[in-house]
Amino acid sequence: MRTIQLSSPGGLDRLHLVEAEPRAPGPGEIMVRVRASSLNYHDYIVVKGGVPTKDGRIPMSDGAGEVVEVGEGVDRFAAGDSVISTFFPRWKDGEPDSYAISEVPGDRGIDGFASEFVTASADGFSHAPKGYSHMEAATLTCAGLTAWRALMVNGGLKPGDTVLTMGTGGVSIFALQFAKLAGATVISTSSSDDKLKRLQEMGADHIINYRKFPEWGQMAKELTDGRGVDHVVEIGGSGSLAQSVEACRHGGHIAMIGVLASRDEKPTPAGMPSPMVKVMMKQIRLCGLTVGARRHQEDMIRAIEANGLRPVLDRSFALEALADAFRYQETGSHFGKIGIEI
Repeated sequence: MRTIQLSSPGGLDRLHLVEAEPRAPGPGEIMVRVRASSLNYHDYIVVKGGVPTKDGRIPMSDGAGEVVEVGEGVDRFAAGDSVISTFFPRWKDGEPDSYAISEVPGDRGIDGFASEFVTASADGFSHAPKGYSHMEAATLTCAGLTAWRALMVNGGLKPGDTVLTMGTGGVSIFALQFAKLAGATVISTSSSDDKLKRLQEMGADHIINYRKFPEWGQMAKELTDGRGVDHVVEIGGSGSLAQSVEACRHGGHIAMIGVLASRDEKPTPAGMPSPMVKVMMKQIRLCGLTVGARRHQEDMIRAIEANGLRPVLDRSFALEALADAFRYQETGSHFGKIGIEI
């Protein structure tokens, strides 16, 4: 089988296509013919060497394909089933703990899905949505589930709520889609007018170019008649948190997901309260989260099947062009998910 391995200490020029032998499934395991994966910022950090891994690690946390063989004791799946991976194979349900979130495919502990065949515990998979292609299904594991948990699980999103999304990456696009399915009003931000137009076409009720309006938090607040938004899907981190806090209503919810803007962080002006002081003053629920449990994923898939939601795919690359896919991700020009055909 063809597989991509990452040579330590990492770097896009250290991704190598190699031949390897698939492993037959043991008790409780399944063998999956992987057909697709998709890029996440987490994967980028891993392959760039930001997360130390052993030499020869197979990257990519997302995987979708069909079951080709099941091991002894497996009754949730059968040969021919379309499946997708879970980001935390050990986290089935309930609250996260150190054991449940200790392993992520393609990370420090276990190999990922940049491979034609993967043999792993059946607990680390769910059925794919009916009618989805493998490429569509591969977008859900990280980005889709992160947006779902941010709004539906942790946020308790209700019809009539207002949601603020940031940018046009996978999590933000899914957040827009889930929010509109739930009957929410969406305010979307981007630095590109062309992308903002596309967000409007997808259902965004209000748009803000944050390059043209650096105080976009105040603008978002004004769009709610001064009340503030109910939910912020915060992907920027400390570099954008001050504006997110400004946009959020008293008692509102900020789902802290990413760190993309942290490098652009500016100090709080003298005499102005810090973002964390405002969090306390406004009694905002600031919740850090990383993806979710298998139960969350299964709930999300039922909602997708009931409503016919389809993911937004920007473009796809062949397995052997994985490094080129990451280089494209670096440009920031994508809208939605970048896929890998395997």
